Amino acid sequence: MSKFICDFHIHSKFSRATSSRMDVQSLVQYGTQKGLSVIGTGDFTHPQWLKELDDQLEEHSNTCLLKPKRSLVEKLLFMLTAEVCTSFKYEGKPKRIHHLIFTPNFDSAKQVSEKLAKFGDLESDGRPIIKLSPPELVEEVKEVSETNVIVPAHIWTPWFSLFGSKSGFDKIEDCYQDMTKHIFALETGLSSDPPMNWRLSALDKYTLISNSDSHSPYPYRIGREANVFDLKEISYREIIDSIRLKDKNRFKFTIETHPAYGKYHWTGHRKCNIMMSPQDSKRLQGICPVCGRKMTRGVDERVDEISDRYKGFRPESAIDYKHLMPLHEIIAKSMGIQQIYSPSVWRAFELLIGRFGDEYTVMLEASKDEIRLVSNDELADAIINVREDKIAVIPGYDGVYGKLIFAENNVEKVANNRKFGLERFM
Repeated sequence: MSKFICDFHIHSKFSRATSSRMDVQSLVQYGTQKGLSVIGTGDFTHPQWLKELDDQLEEHSNTCLLKPKRSLVEKLLFMLTAEVCTSFKYEGKPKRIHHLIFTPNFDSAKQVSEKLAKFGDLESDGRPIIKLSPPELVEEVKEVSETNVIVPAHIWTPWFSLFGSKSGFDKIEDCYQDMTKHIFALETGLSSDPPMNWRLSALDKYTLISNSDSHSPYPYRIGREANVFDLKEISYREIIDSIRLKDKNRFKFTIETHPAYGKYHWTGHRKCNIMMSPQDSKRLQGICPVCGRKMTRGVDERVDEISDRYKGFRPESAIDYKHLMPLHEIIAKSMGIQQIYSPSVWRAFELLIGRFGDEYTVMLEASKDEIRLVSNDELADAIINVREDKIAVIPGYDGVYGKLIFAENNVEKVANNRKFGLERFM
C-alpha cells in the first residue's frame, strides 16, 4: 500500500485570470516540488488545452491516468478533469453553478466536449458557461460513460456554487433534482473545512474532497488543498471508488488550509476594509456600517444560516482532515516579509525541498530538529505549529485572503474590536 496526494481541481493557461505558466511542464515541475502524485488537468473542455494534453501526455499502464511523454518524473500523473459553469433559471431566477467533471480517458473527454459544445462556446474560456441546468449537465455527461463523475465545486463560495449566498440553493436536491442520485462527493472550497460541513446532517452521505482550484502552478497555490489516499494501485477506478464508497481505509484524509484563510470566510466589504463575524453581520442585517451597502455574506455565516447541528459535531463516517498552510506563507511570515514569492522566501523554500524532497514531506513528516538544520529555530517552530494547528488566521472576506498569524489568541475578538481599522492587517 502507498500513499498518494492528489489535487484534482486546477485551471490551465486557457482560463481567465490564470497564469500563462499553467502548462504541462510547469505543472510537472512545481507539482513535484509540492509532493503531489496526481494532478487534475483542469479545462479538458477547451479544444486547445485538450490538444496540448493529448500531445504531451500518454496513458500510464492500464490505470486511466496519464503520464508526461517526455519527462524524467515518473511519480507524477494526471487525471482528466474540467470545471464548467451551468447557466439556467430556477423558479424564474437566474442561476450559475460550477461543477467538476472527472473522466477516465481522452475518448471520453472528447465526447463530453462534443456534447457540451452544443450548449456553449468551449473556446471562450477554460471554464466555459454552458446553457444547461445541473440535472441536464449530469445527464449529458453520464450518457457518455457511467465512469464519468460530476462533483459540485467549492460548494459554499458566495458566487457560482451549490450553497452560495448569492444564487445558490439550500438543498442539493433542489439543484440536481432527479440526477442527485449520481452525486456522491462535494468539494469544500478554501473558505470551508470538513467540521463546517459536518454541521449539516444532509451532507453526511456525501464524501468531502478538497482541491486548490489553482490558477497558478507555484507551490503556494497548487496543492494548498488536496486529498490523501492509501491505495493498492494508483488508478482512476481506485481513486473514484474510494471516494464513492467513502472508504476510510483507502481515502485517509484531506489537506485543508485553515478556512479563515479563504477569500470568503467572513462577511465583509472590501472597498470599506470591513469584515465581521456571523453574529455581528446578523446584528447589522448584512449592511456595511461604513457605506450602507450590502456586504458579501461569508461562508461562515452561510453555514450558520442553513446548518442543523452545533459546532464541533463529527459524524461517525467522516473522512479525517489536516489543516496546513502553504510553506511559502509560513516562511514569509517567519521572516516578516509580505511578498510570499520574494527571492529570499524562494531560497529558504528550496533549501528545505533540497533536504526533504518536497513540501508535503516538510509539512507532514520532518522533525523540528531536522528542519532546524536547514533553516532556523523560528521557522522550525512555525512549521510545527502549523502542523499541530496551533496558529490563528485573520479571516478572509469579500475576495481578500486571510492573514496567517503565529498566535493562539482569539482572532474573532481581535477582528470585532477593530472593525474600522482592519487595513492594518491587509
